[in-house]
Amino acid sequence: MTVEVTRAQVLSYRWHVQQLDRSPGIATGPADCDLLDLGIQNTGPDGAAWALHLRGTPPGTSDDLALAWTLRGAPHRYRRADLPAVAVATAPLSDADAAKRIFDANRPLKAAGIPTLDALRTVATEMRDIVRQPTVKGTMSSALTARMDDPYLRFCRPCNATHMYEMPFRLAALQAGLELRPETSPPVLERIPGWRGKPYTRTAADADARFDVIRGYLRFFGPADPKAAAAYIDAPVKDVKAHWPSEVTEVSVDGAPRSILSETLDALLESPADDSVRLLGPFDPYLQLKDRELLVADEGHRKALWPTLGRPGAVAVGGEIVGLWRPRTAGKKLSVEVTAWEKLPRSTQAAVEQQARALATFRGLSADTVTVL
Repeated sequence: MTVEVTRAQVLSYRWHVQQLDRSPGIATGPADCDLLDLGIQNTGPDGAAWALHLRGTPPGTSDDLALAWTLRGAPHRYRRADLPAVAVATAPLSDADAAKRIFDANRPLKAAGIPTLDALRTVATEMRDIVRQPTVKGTMSSALTARMDDPYLRFCRPCNATHMYEMPFRLAALQAGLELRPETSPPVLERIPGWRGKPYTRTAADADARFDVIRGYLRFFGPADPKAAAAYIDAPVKDVKAHWPSEVTEVSVDGAPRSILSETLDALLESPADDSVRLLGPFDPYLQLKDRELLVADEGHRKALWPTLGRPGAVAVGGEIVGLWRPRTAGKKLSVEVTAWEKLPRSTQAAVEQQARALATFRGLSADTVTVL
């Protein structure tokens, strides 16, 4: 029997399961955030650190957390101890999956008769051999280009040079046992201490359930369907359907069929309403969902929240997005400009101001003004 659920229940569940209702400092340590099982994208000026701060965790060190290129080739934060399991979970499900994830880089490989997973394994092996000490990305790329055959390379017009395709380079790094040194630009790659894994010896189908990315998407962004999960992973829908968890319950979200992990159904139906106010960063996990129409119904608001370039942050109240925010820095002072989509109650405006003060402190600045447009 299909269970009927409402949009409000879905947003309350996601808000709660992503721990955005936690009080500051409530976590037991820097790694005490459930979303680290799936990874927290480290993009934007405040990155994963602000996302973790909003979920009540204290600052961490490299002993607690690590940074690696994984899903969609983006840098993500994980618990350092979880990296071997994450490498398995974020590996492709099949050769077809690997081909999709590297986009146009697969065309010359296919023309040369080189299976994509074999190619990625070759790239990872060479990367591992090159990085014997911390290495800047450009230096790594040059050394790797010199070692690879033509099907692995492309002529880059902006650079006016021939070098490796970007996505194979990024996706093979963790498989090579390489992490990113935080706060480096350009990125610096270095060996993960004690790494013993061999590249692409296991697929994501072998992942531990806790780190399985399909299950993770259902856990943190459910209810969902295979198309949304596939878009999040950059995998073919066919592969995601083939590895869809069996222990799911079918639900209807305001008439749309979706699935939820059966173990989380009660949480979906019973998640309490919450009025916490959060200034979500542009790439906060809460905004990384693929059913954007459910979170933001108005098309104009969706375009404003997710533009092609220059994403703003989102003002959220208990799971509902009520506007946008952008930081303005002048000297040592931080101002926040809010574009409200509705008239904000005084209590919400006061909470936004408190969040702006917290962000200023987080950035090592003093808070100036909050302007609501």
